[in-house]
Amino acid sequence: MQISMNGEKRQVAGDSLTIAVLLEMEKVESPEMVSVQVNGDVIDRTLYQETDIGDGDEVDFLYFMGGGSRR
Repeated sequence: MQISMNGEKRQVAGDSLTIAVLLEMEKVESPEMVSVQVNGDVIDRTLYQETDIGDGDEVDFLYFMGGGSRR
C-alpha cells in the first residue's frame, strides 16, 4: 500500500498496519516522545496498538523539542 509519511510518498508492505507497527518499522527512537497524526487527526497514544493505517492515509510523526528564546 502507499501512504504519505511526513509529506513523503512511501510504499509499505501489506494492506494495513497499526501506528505501533509503523513506529517499529521506522525504528523511531523514543516513540513515547512522538505524537502521531493520521489524516489530520492527532491520535491518542493509548490507541497506537489498535489504530489502523490504510492505503492513501497521510501520517505525520510530530517530534516535540524543548527550548526557548534567549533574552
